[in-house]
Amino acid sequence: MDEINVIVAALAAGATAGVSGTATEAVKDSYQLLKASLRRRFTGRNTALEQLTTDETEPGVWQARIGRDLYDTGAVADPQVLAAARELLTLADPARAAQLNITVDTVNGAVGSFHAPVTFDQRTQLPPAPPAAG
Repeated sequence: MDEINVIVAALAAGATAGVSGTATEAVKDSYQLLKASLRRRFTGRNTALEQLTTDETEPGVWQARIGRDLYDTGAVADPQVLAAARELLTLADPARAAQLNITVDTVNGAVGSFHAPVTFDQRTQLPPAPPAAG
């Protein structure tokens, strides 16, 4: 699942936990950390900043309100924003967090556990140059 869905799902999960009164201090702190990270990204974008003051409980509404800003400001590629979103989602809605895991069909020789985005260079590799005659 792409990063924007993780961010908007986390925002909605944090708001839902707060509205329902089930939010722990860790969830509240994590929610505020994610919003603070996004506020830094949204500097100069008054409409997006205003939207962050709401506690919307639907990911689709968050997507509609700030989705374009998340892309335009690079928030979807910001490791700090993504880490805060994943942490909040794990704390506030573990079942939803589990659904956002990615299944990989082709590993391209990679072995191990990856907990962050991984990029593989699939370009054709040139063979080494032959040794110089000498």
